[in-house]
Amino acid sequence: MSEAQTLLQRAVALRDEQDTAGALEAILKAAKLAPGDANIALGVAQVSFEAGLPAADLYTRAAALLPARIDLQRSRATALVAEGREAEGEALLEQVLADNPGWVDGHRCLCGLRATAGDADFARSFAAAVTCEPANFGLRMAWFHVLATAKDWEASRKIIADAESALGEQQASVLGKLFIASESGEAAGDPALFDGVAHVADIGLDLARVRHFLRGGQVERARDVCVAHMGRPAMRAFWPYLSLAWRLLGDAQVEWLDAGLRDVRSFDLDFTPAELEELAQTLRGLHTMRQPWHEQSVRGGTQTERPLLLRIDPVIAMARSRIEVAVRRYIDELPAADPAHPLLAAPRGRFLFAGSWSVRLRPGGFHSVHTHPMGWISSTFYVTVPQGHALGAPPAGQLQFGAPPPELRLGLEPYGAVVPQPGRLALFPSTMWHGTVPFDDGERMTIAFDIVPHPKG
Repeated sequence: MSEAQTLLQRAVALRDEQDTAGALEAILKAAKLAPGDANIALGVAQVSFEAGLPAADLYTRAAALLPARIDLQRSRATALVAEGREAEGEALLEQVLADNPGWVDGHRCLCGLRATAGDADFARSFAAAVTCEPANFGLRMAWFHVLATAKDWEASRKIIADAESALGEQQASVLGKLFIASESGEAAGDPALFDGVAHVADIGLDLARVRHFLRGGQVERARDVCVAHMGRPAMRAFWPYLSLAWRLLGDAQVEWLDAGLRDVRSFDLDFTPAELEELAQTLRGLHTMRQPWHEQSVRGGTQTERPLLLRIDPVIAMARSRIEVAVRRYIDELPAADPAHPLLAAPRGRFLFAGSWSVRLRPGGFHSVHTHPMGWISSTFYVTVPQGHALGAPPAGQLQFGAPPPELRLGLEPYGAVVPQPGRLALFPSTMWHGTVPFDDGERMTIAFDIVPHPKG
């Protein structure tokens, strides 16, 4: 094996360990030894992007060496936008989609770029693509999903109606119509809404069923759908709903699962006011979008796009190191292991960040109630918090736990809350419902992340 390939393997190993600085050093050395190697060029682009460095031109070079990898154009466009070259990123995706109208990931990326830029007609690329490929039912349903995620029910209905008019009713369109009927409230009270598709096995459909059953008072049916996923990886998405069903049924198992606020912990990290202000200034420079993604919980604010805590910026690296100490303490102080419990069953050795980002909320901003089914432990670290009258009367700005999404209309109260303070880190199970209360004025800026056990222990 050549020295360049050895360095490439080292870079991959260090990247897997989330040692971005070490991975960058190794991959740049490899690139000097083998400047024409396509995989090394791609590695340079990927690690540079994750490190928070300019990467758009690096992706351009990697794409030239790997012309069959259309996904690299998506990465290149994302990097362009991250560097403030929004028009170039949008134009690039438009160009690639003109040649590849059925490229669904490209459409989704372009829709995201346009939505976060505040473009009301963010999904228009799909219309041109369907004109080019009218028989592509999957393309039409991808269009539907983008609009349904944005809760544009009228446009979503039209997409399905047009798809069925052109190509006939298919299972995907039937499920889409049921989703709209339930989530829009149009048929939220119909207890038999999903009975016609009882034979269909689909995780997304089961989540829609659970939400519909809870909303309509069919709590036992909701519970039974959740329980059917016990022991499967998808169960992480159903634990939060099973918690609600158990609470509504008065089942004592909810104490085993949630235990109130037992597993919600706050740590006041050792940051000086000057350090927090420096961190705030760094984060403000990363909030370049105008609106959040539709699939996010952010309301009235923005969220950053790259893996925040993998950046090599020394200010962020300092914050990461202090956060890691608190995470280690949280894990070490968890209750005894329980092989059936979503939080307590996991190994407690090394850990990784499954995602990390910053959220900046404007006056009146908040997080809708949600969970993090891809995580094990989730978080909020407060960098800036409105003070005094700017925050508003309690519980303004608080991070509340256990209350269900309000659209389910279940009437359950939160278990409790964490009061925000600059320098405070809240850690909690990823399967626990959480959301924030709007505040009156000022800025609320946080770092958030999900933790997962290291696959190698």
